[in-house]
Amino acid sequence: MPAQQHVTYCRICEALCGLIATVEDGRLQSLRPDPDNPLSRGRACPKGIAFTDVQNDPDRVLTPLRRRSDGGFDEVGWDEALDDIAARLTRIVAAHGGGAVGQYFGNPIAFGYAIGLWSGLFLSRLGAHHQYSAGSQDINSRFVASKLLYGAASQIPFPDLARTDFLFMLGANPLVSHGSAVRSPRIRDDLSGIVRRGGRVVVVDPRRTETARAHEHLPVRPDSDAWLLLSMLQVIFSEGLADTAALREQTTGWQALREVAGDFPPEDTEVRTGVAPDVLRGLAREFAAAPHAVAYGRTGACLGRHGTLVSFLLDALSIVTGNLDRAGGMLFSRGVIPLEEMGERAGKMTYDTSRSRVGGLPEVISTYPAALIAEEIITPGDGQLRALFVTAGNPVLTVPNGPMLEKALDELELLVSLDLYVNETNRHADYVLPATTFLERHDVPYSFANCSPTVFFQAAEPVLSPYGQARNEWEVFDELARRMGLSLFATGALERFNGVLSWLDRRGIGRLTPRRLVELMMRIGPYGDRFGLRRHGLNPRRLRANPHGIVLAEYAAVDIRVESVRHPGGIVALAPAEILAEVDRLGERHPDDPQFPLMAIGMREMRSQNSWMHNSPTLMKGDRRHRARINPVDAAAAQLSDGDTVRVTSPHGAIETEVAITDDVPVGTVAIPHGWGHRGGWELANRSGGANVNELTSNDAADLERLAGMSVLNGVAVRIEPIGVPSASAVR
Repeated sequence: MPAQQHVTYCRICEALCGLIATVEDGRLQSLRPDPDNPLSRGRACPKGIAFTDVQNDPDRVLTPLRRRSDGGFDEVGWDEALDDIAARLTRIVAAHGGGAVGQYFGNPIAFGYAIGLWSGLFLSRLGAHHQYSAGSQDINSRFVASKLLYGAASQIPFPDLARTDFLFMLGANPLVSHGSAVRSPRIRDDLSGIVRRGGRVVVVDPRRTETARAHEHLPVRPDSDAWLLLSMLQVIFSEGLADTAALREQTTGWQALREVAGDFPPEDTEVRTGVAPDVLRGLAREFAAAPHAVAYGRTGACLGRHGTLVSFLLDALSIVTGNLDRAGGMLFSRGVIPLEEMGERAGKMTYDTSRSRVGGLPEVISTYPAALIAEEIITPGDGQLRALFVTAGNPVLTVPNGPMLEKALDELELLVSLDLYVNETNRHADYVLPATTFLERHDVPYSFANCSPTVFFQAAEPVLSPYGQARNEWEVFDELARRMGLSLFATGALERFNGVLSWLDRRGIGRLTPRRLVELMMRIGPYGDRFGLRRHGLNPRRLRANPHGIVLAEYAAVDIRVESVRHPGGIVALAPAEILAEVDRLGERHPDDPQFPLMAIGMREMRSQNSWMHNSPTLMKGDRRHRARINPVDAAAAQLSDGDTVRVTSPHGAIETEVAITDDVPVGTVAIPHGWGHRGGWELANRSGGANVNELTSNDAADLERLAGMSVLNGVAVRIEPIGVPSASAVR
């Protein structure tokens, strides 16, 4: 059969760049950017193009694997695997209740709608409450800030890049990360466009990142963001620069926020931030004076000791200056497929409705801090975690104190993984079940795709039949439920939609699948055709006729605050008690220990995607090695040369890696990439070496961020020394 060209899109990050897949004889030959995608317009990053390596990887799991007593794996049939998993799970639930079962899901779930829906229904049907995700190492603090501000955890306001005059960016590096919690496939062009219009892009970061090099860089000390933002608000309020008319109309509690910020003039916070008072005052004035301005932050803002407070204050900066829900400012999202709206109405987008068994930390959208998994497994008592599903995740390399988690996983009565590889986590699994790649399944964008300055929608059909015996993950949970005699729709998030399900049955559509559900929601959503009542609305037929996607609106909607905010009257809350209490606690847990004089921060690399793309020969070409970046002054003090092997030690652990000396990081800071330290079933990744930076961090509940239970991965106190220098005796 001759080679065929298939239109699709990438599902590695929020950019969702358009791709063209070349397929011959059922095998993927190549991926290239789609020049006809209206948003990405012929652009795709190296990771998207290199996904051919993942699709065709000889190390990819293509048959169900069952672990032997010696730690190896044997291939088994699907029926044998599912029968045994269902039987063992049934016994665990009968003996200990559904509260003994849990799930960890990684960030690929955010880019495939089906697995998140069906695994959630399955766990809900069991009565399981041990839900964990990569979000507690990424974005959960942002969700909590939104819940407090807007009453809606699902509302992640995003910057209107196409129309703003001043983008204040904190803890984000979109020239590498391609935008996060904002969909902008051509983010380099969007940022350059701001400058071409006479505007400014100011990047606040300890490190001179790739984005900072291209624009204005304001260096700050690690984990000092809360002080910096409070000082900016102090200047804006004290100098009469706030938009009080907008504050009176849109918000409550702004006077209390003004009072709190009054205790943080730039002269007092310089010792924390490292930013001169005149510089910070000038920045605050210029931001407030800009015709259209917006503050934006991502993982660097979320992963310190006060991540929720920082996310809250970033939004407050835009709100106080009158830039909420207006062109060129901070916009609310409106889903083409309103899954989040359904979750809000069904009461599933919750915060602090329960507390973790270990540590008493609040749930965030029904998930608990992943840093607690190990303790939840080994701590006896009612609700002890005994069975765990890991879906598209690798928590051993993702959460703090991976070695403790590895040991704890072997205490589980059942561990089942659905993945593409045998990774560092699921090499401890009883079963590793082969999952499909995004090229082997149907998808539509949802969730963060709604955070788009241009309203756009695209559907992707499978371009390949699943390789080997790979199955869609949702089908696995659906089949397990059948074998256990469970109806997924007897309870759970869709219980309130039984009338819809009955309507489907009457129309003869048959068994409900994730695809049928999202297509139904698309048609009744804000851009849908309402089953023919709206002439130009979206429906599956129109999407098939436009495989490159459809621009639904050049600009995202404005003036939708009242429909977006779930507090009474659509009023934004600027002084919730949780935030005021967190301001009072500022600095309580910030280290000042001469044994650990440096502060470690994380960093993302252009050709890395967390922990799962280091087995790609394309991405690992050249001089790809794990390296800690350190300033020349600190290197000289530690008697280090470029390329030396070093030991990095924190109060919680130690790693060994190489060092790269660069003035991109300031004195007193060490930047260390995450996602390395492989010891799984992927040969190239294992040969590439490196260290797991999260072994420097604490999984103790008392050390996690208080409001969202986030792992503290930035501002970690460390020291660095050449290998051969004896390490401290008190490490873990």
